[in-house]
Amino acid sequence: MSKIRQILRLHSQGNSKLAIYRLTGVSRNTLKKYLLDYEKLNLDIEEIKKLTDQDLEELFSAFKSQQQNLTPKAIVLFDLFPEIDKQLKRKGITRTYLWEQYNNQYPDGLSLSQFSYYFALWKQQVNPVMHMEHKAGDKLYVDYAGEKLHIVDPLTGEQKPVEVFVAILGCSQLTYVEASFSQQKEDLIASCERTLHFIGGVPNALVTDNLKSAVTKSSKYEPIINEDFADFADHYSISVLPTRAYKPRDKSLVEGAVKIIYTRIYARIRTNIYIVLRS
Repeated sequence: MSKIRQILRLHSQGNSKLAIYRLTGVSRNTLKKYLLDYEKLNLDIEEIKKLTDQDLEELFSAFKSQQQNLTPKAIVLFDLFPEIDKQLKRKGITRTYLWEQYNNQYPDGLSLSQFSYYFALWKQQVNPVMHMEHKAGDKLYVDYAGEKLHIVDPLTGEQKPVEVFVAILGCSQLTYVEASFSQQKEDLIASCERTLHFIGGVPNALVTDNLKSAVTKSSKYEPIINEDFADFADHYSISVLPTRAYKPRDKSLVEGAVKIIYTRIYARIRTNIYIVLRS
């Protein structure tokens, strides 16, 4: 197995840099560089799994040269990135799918690893971001997917919309997903409680979007938390941290999880019908 692949697999499982260093034998400086480059590439572990060892080596070796002259193929690709970035914001669209579309149009174009590298480079130029370190057990991010699913009443055939609740731990990125009939505080609290049972513990803080069922009044400095939701948090000794308005990076992890469920869940069950069974 490629050392890079082994490092990224252990990192995705929530292992510390010290643990990865001991398990792989890679020097600490090299380890830090690989993980920093991995963050810059903005790839998730599932995309990494699709790459061959050779692709991974090419992908990370490309970062060794800070000054590179763009080839004609790369110049063409840079011209396509604004539209590619726009397409990536659509539900269910992945980088691999867009590379396949690019490859169909430019069969002698760049490989997937080069495509990913140059896209990450372009994103850094147009929208530089600060790397965020997540501590184990520190924060649990919760939100609802923007698009609803539906269940079908077996007696009437009526389709009823359901909300899709998503929660993700900051460090391990362990994710919990469930459907509920509303975003009301009762359903939100119940979903959060089931999440705690699922992860088998309690985080230090619960990071929510400015949901009305969680935040009575949003504010940059002193948001007012819904009284019932605050009682729930107090019971489990959890701090509630509403995200700032118009600051999407505050909840980028959970938004990334929503994109994944659009691909893994929504796309797979749209063609199936699920019914509510009555006892």
